[in-house]
Amino acid sequence: MAGYTREVARRLFAQEFRESNLTFKDGNDQYSPQYLLSPTGAKVNRMFIVGTLTEKEDIGSDSEYWRGRVSDPTGSFFIYAGQYQPEAAQVLSECDTPEFVAIVGKPSTYTTPEGEIRTSIRPESMYIVDGETRDLWVLDTARATLERLKALTDSNPDALKAKEHYRTETKHYASMVLKALRSLQEEY
Repeated sequence: MAGYTREVARRLFAQEFRESNLTFKDGNDQYSPQYLLSPTGAKVNRMFIVGTLTEKEDIGSDSEYWRGRVSDPTGSFFIYAGQYQPEAAQVLSECDTPEFVAIVGKPSTYTTPEGEIRTSIRPESMYIVDGETRDLWVLDTARATLERLKALTDSNPDALKAKEHYRTETKHYASMVLKALRSLQEEY
């Protein structure tokens, strides 16, 4: 019997994540993994983000169901944690705002009645971290994004699908990376 391996948690800035709207399954059965393909060609089943928890609210009616906003230098991620993410929900309920947090979770999309696609993350795990951890994440995410932009010229299937669906403007995402890196300089 083959062993189970988890998907690699991809690093994406909030701006790119918000601009992602292409979901698909690898395979046809009910257990096939679901992916979100980003404009730079990241095939995302799991994500790793680090940012500042700026808002949190218990929006549950019958039981605790937490919504949080986590900001990075390019924008905000929305996270939702409840009974199926008990550890993350507990950390979210106990966190102060603002607080640096690190999250590994699943991307989720929702289509509004108007047809707009909204993205969020369902945390698998969530930890309070320090500013240095957040800065390292910004550097790693910038590097990963630039590598994906470079790979858009390759003929790998994910890059081709991203270019076709999004008509990706590399300058747009290179500018986003530059904005994130400049935010680190402003702090010091």
